Amino acid sequence: MPDAINRRNFLQLGLTAGAAAMLSRVASAQAAPAAGSAAQPHASAATTPIKTTKLYDNVYLLQGQGGNMALQTGPDGNLLIDASFATQVPRIREVVASLSKVPADAPGILINTHWHGDHTGGNEAMYEAGYTIIAHENTRKRLSTPQTVKYFHVTTMPAMTGAWPTITFEHEMCIWHNDDQLDLVHYDPAHTDTDIYVHFHKANVLHVGDTWFNNFYPFIDEDSGGSIGGMIRAAEKSLAVGDKDTKIIPGHGPLGTKAELQSFHNMLATVREKVAALKTAGASEQEAIDKKPTAELDAVWGKGFLKPDDFVGIVYRTL
Repeated sequence: MPDAINRRNFLQLGLTAGAAAMLSRVASAQAAPAAGSAAQPHASAATTPIKTTKLYDNVYLLQGQGGNMALQTGPDGNLLIDASFATQVPRIREVVASLSKVPADAPGILINTHWHGDHTGGNEAMYEAGYTIIAHENTRKRLSTPQTVKYFHVTTMPAMTGAWPTITFEHEMCIWHNDDQLDLVHYDPAHTDTDIYVHFHKANVLHVGDTWFNNFYPFIDEDSGGSIGGMIRAAEKSLAVGDKDTKIIPGHGPLGTKAELQSFHNMLATVREKVAALKTAGASEQEAIDKKPTAELDAVWGKGFLKPDDFVGIVYRTL
């Protein structure tokens, strides 16, 4: 999914933990796709291999079909950041067991970077496996109530209670785990109003969730409080963390550097400036789209699932 993402697969962003079992309960603004096709990303997640990249002695990047994950191992227990789709959990647990320094059934910690289902779909299964779930307080609110993502024409019912974070925070919290300090810090609404970053001090690794889509235009969930300005501020906040050697894990796409995140920030700022100028001049959303304000950027950034015209529309609406 990080490199082969498309709009149909990304529909699953609106599906919370246990979504495959709840497809029959989905009510959409337009006719919903057939359950089989809508569930396909979940079905294929069960067999999708998870790529493992070692970032530090005990910290790994895990990449499967859902959002990028991180794993810290050690005597204090395993700590996982994000849990992909529910059906990917058996693959996740296999990888964790192969790297773990404690018994596979030992209690662990799961941190959610935000509420979307390609990052929280595995919550319930990981909870049942003994993991304590930590997230921003808004993640619990959104997982425990119906949510609508108009861009995908989908509304989801609340996740099962086992998927809800049991430890939440408002602004930031600190965890000392496996001989490292982890800072969990909430962004102002950016991709959503639930976004946090997780910074491993000793390992010098920063997971920024979906505030960064490395190498392509990002989806911004305006129904969850996201905005182009929030995404720009989030990138600035991330750039202030760590140093030039910090390894940065985006929500989707390859492992990145500060220089690459700076390029992403610059692209966002450029698009906002161009679209804002058109809107201020009186252009409607469609007129702004027709002006192709991202034309000079599309060769680099327009290769993801979100098409340039759709990105311009989201920017226009969230200015």
